[in-house]
Formats: sequence, C-alpha cells, structure tokens
Amino acid sequence: MKRISTTLFAGAALLAAASASVACTPMGVGPKATADGSILVAHTCDSWYDARVRVVPGGEHQPGEMVDVKIVSCMDSRPGRSLTVAGQIPQVERTYTYFHIGYPFLNEHQVMIGEHTWTGRDEVQSASGLFYIENLEALGLQRGKTAREVIKVMGELAEKYGYGDGGEGLVISDGKELWVFEICGAGLLWTKDSGKPGAIWAARRVPDDEFFVGANRSRLGVIDFNDKDNYMYSANITALAEEMGWWKKGDPFNFSHIFDNGSYGEAAKNSFGSSRREWRAFDIVAPSLKLTPGSGLQDYPFSVKPDHKLTVQDLEKIYSDHLEGTPYDMTKGLAAGPFGSPARFRPQKPKHDMEDRKAWASWERAIAVPQCSYSFIGQTRADLPAAIGGVLWFGLAAPDTTVYTPIYAGVTELPKNWGDNDRVNFNTENPWWAFNFVQQWAQHRWDMMYPEIRAKKAAIEQRTFDAQPGIEKLALDLYAKDPAAAKAFLTNYCATNMKALEKDWWGFAAYLVSKYGQMPFYIEDNKIKQPGYNPEWLKAVDFGNTMADDVKNGR
Repeated sequence: MKRISTTLFAGAALLAAASASVACTPMGVGPKATADGSILVAHTCDSWYDARVRVVPGGEHQPGEMVDVKIVSCMDSRPGRSLTVAGQIPQVERTYTYFHIGYPFLNEHQVMIGEHTWTGRDEVQSASGLFYIENLEALGLQRGKTAREVIKVMGELAEKYGYGDGGEGLVISDGKELWVFEICGAGLLWTKDSGKPGAIWAARRVPDDEFFVGANRSRLGVIDFNDKDNYMYSANITALAEEMGWWKKGDPFNFSHIFDNGSYGEAAKNSFGSSRREWRAFDIVAPSLKLTPGSGLQDYPFSVKPDHKLTVQDLEKIYSDHLEGTPYDMTKGLAAGPFGSPARFRPQKPKHDMEDRKAWASWERAIAVPQCSYSFIGQTRADLPAAIGGVLWFGLAAPDTTVYTPIYAGVTELPKNWGDNDRVNFNTENPWWAFNFVQQWAQHRWDMMYPEIRAKKAAIEQRTFDAQPGIEKLALDLYAKDPAAAKAFLTNYCATNMKALEKDWWGFAAYLVSKYGQMPFYIEDNKIKQPGYNPEWLKAVDFGNTMADDVKNGR
C-alpha cells in the first residue's frame, strides 16, 4: 500500500479513500471448522500488484550482513513504479525459504499469510517508519517457524524501526493455530530517536471452530488484555489512543473503532465495499445467523461458526461470488449490460457531480473482481511434515475465471515464467496473460462464456484434487527415507502441473476466440448461431423507440 503523506491531512484523506477501493479479501478457517481438520488461509490481491511468484531460498548468514528494505515492493513491476531502498537492518544468522510475490504468503515451515489493507486514522500515519506490510511479511516468513513467532518478529521489527504503511491486517496460520494480526503507525510525530515504539499492533486468535473474513477495514474488535493465550499486542498499544482522547482507561479497548474509526459508525458510509463483503462471506458459510447487510454502521462478529464443515472448494466458491441471488446481484440490471457481466468501471470523477448521489456512492463491491492480480486458498496441516502439510492453491488473475494449482511448502523451485510475468506486454509465453485474457474475453459475451469457463475450470481442478491423496502418500513415503527426495518430487509435480495448466488454458483461450470471435455469430455443433439480446434488456434501453416515434408521427 502507498505511503500516506503526513504533511497534509487532505492528502492523507484522499489516499485513504483511494486505498479502500483497491481492496483485498482474506479468509481463515479453524481446524475444527474444516472437513479435513486442516486450517485454511485465503487471499485475493485485488489491484495491479506483483503477481510473479518465486522461491527465495533460506540459508546461513555471516555476521555483519545487512538486509535492504525496499519501498512499495508489493507494486514491483507496476508501470511508473521503481523500487528504492529505504534503509537496512541487520541480517539474522539463519533464514527460512519463503515464497515471494506482491504480498509474500508461505514459508518452508508451512506458515501461511493472507493480507488486506484498512488504512486507518490519518493521525497514526508515520512518515519516519521504515517498513511496509510486505516487508514485514517477508521478514516474518524468513525468521519465524510458527504463527506466533512470525507475529513476534513483525511486531518487534516494526516497534524498533517504525511502520510507515497504512493500517494493515494479516491472516496467519502454521497448521496448529489461526491468527489475525493488525498494525498501524505510531503517529505523525514518531521518529526512530523518540525512544518510543514505532508501531501499534495487536493479534487475536481465531477460535478453532470458526471462520474469519476481512475486507479492508479493521476487524480485531475489543482486545482482552487478560487473555494472553489468545491475544498479543505491542507495548504501546493504549498510549497514543489515551493521549489523543480516543480511549479512556477502564473502557473496553476496541482496536478497530479506535484506529479505524472512519470505517465504523456514522462516519462510515464509504465502507459499503467492506461491510458488504464481510456480510456476504458470513452469510454464505453461516446463513442460519441471518446477518443483515449494511454500511459501516454494521459491526459483524470477529468470526462465526459455519453451518457446515468447510473445504478449499467452498472458499473457492466464495471467491467467485458476484452477489448472485441477493438484492445486490452484479450480474443483473442495466449496469450488467445485455450479457450479465459483473465487471464495472469506476465512475468518472468527481463522482459527486451526479446530483442524486452522495460523494461516497459507488458500485456494489463483490468478492470477485476482474482487477485481481492473483489469489490463493491454502491448507496448513500440523499432522504432516511441513513440506507436505502446507499446500497453497494458487491462481493468477481474477478468481472467478482462474484455475487453482497446488504449490507445496517443500517446493524448492517454480517454473521461471511464473516468476517473470510481464503484465505490460502481451505474451503467450506468460501464464498471467493466459488467465487474464480469458477473463477479459469473456466480457464480450459473459452469459455464454462464463458457464463454459466454470465447467473447464472445475474439470481441471477436480483432477488435481482427486490426485492429492495419492501424491501426498508418495511424498510421505519418500520423506520417511529422504526429505530432500520428497521435496524434489513435489517440486517436479507442481512444476509439471503449472506448465500443463498454462498450455491447457492457452488452448482454451483459442477455443473461446474461435467460437465467439465472430459476434454476432458463434459456432456450436458445427452450426452458425446468432443469440441476440434478451427482451428485458432491449425494453430497458428503449429498443426501437426512435422508429416507433417516426411511425407515430407519420414520418
């Protein structure tokens, strides 16, 4: 997330508004809420972020080695962006292998992280802070074996060197526990020489039998300072809030309302995009709760018990949701066009020029959006060796039209072109373009192509899911004799899958172009067909009215 200006509150407010529209949606499911006892962590990265996935090997390091901290590395490869080194910190003696991407998400010990931004108060921004959230994620994964260790590493580094990003939230698992970590800056006046901690952070454990979702507003709620088993927090967590008059000693310490006050209560009309996604995810997994949709006036539970045990496939379905079957269905109405597309462009600015709309009005915000860079649903399983127990089902581009492919924590190398992924220049050697092209092409006739995409996606994924038990048994047999051999086996398996998927999806793209590339005609069963517009849409757009007027007026 971009650094927020601290010289002008107006600039900060504008950036905060922009960040809310960028958006990501992480989820987490405890082990007693899943069908197989695994812990699930998921994330959609919903804007132009670095979608190049690559393995960064761990290793031993010499005394005196330093680590460069690069600004806004999550946007590396984005046009108009160049990385600069903001500072350095000492390297540790031993680091662990991790998987690098816009928001680093996995290490060799099957610690897994999903991310979302919530920005927060202008007053907590800190221009002197060194780290952005993606820096902390990478360092935490390199230096921590468990979720608690990763949280401790990130918190201590941010307190020592300062946190300069907007408010952020992370969903973290290690196969045994599921945590939500949130962090913001230490205030406008903080400097490294102040002698005060450079970040405010807290973490809350998700109950083993519950489901969590985040959607770009703080979600921690009230911190229980007496429950050390289920809460962690910075040394200065209450200091700034008390000093600024945001909290009085003795009152419940609601982290979300204090540090992200603009997303709750009367000031929160611009948080529809957050609260709607929270409601939708909760309503899908626990419809029996009958939660009501609303704006930021609505506080939803931190986590809920799902009505049934959840699977990777269940979370995939949530990530493909366009609010279908609700009053907010984005595949319906004039805005969906004649072919029911859920994709939307932003209104031209200034939005408030529309006389009957408030400045905060926008399109509905579904969980699935076309601007997604990548997404994943990950399984962490404490009853298996970390190399095998951690498997991240990874998809490029939009989640509703991607195909998820497995990446195991024990993988030591990934196909080179999945780590290159030039998004500026179209290239059929680039896997990101395969998935993005299919998603974009489908907009031409969404009602016809999307069902075909979903069927193709499901067939490929089901083959991989069906193969999973056998693959993992082979890996376990190898691991018992030689862990390195098991890692080599998984590395080859994942690379083979990724290469085959890429080839398959480009072939599918060619099929869709051949079938639907001559609109208004398309080819099916060796016949030329012409589908046309649906009657409801024709009526809504005044089809034939000009001709009818001419006839009526005798012209």
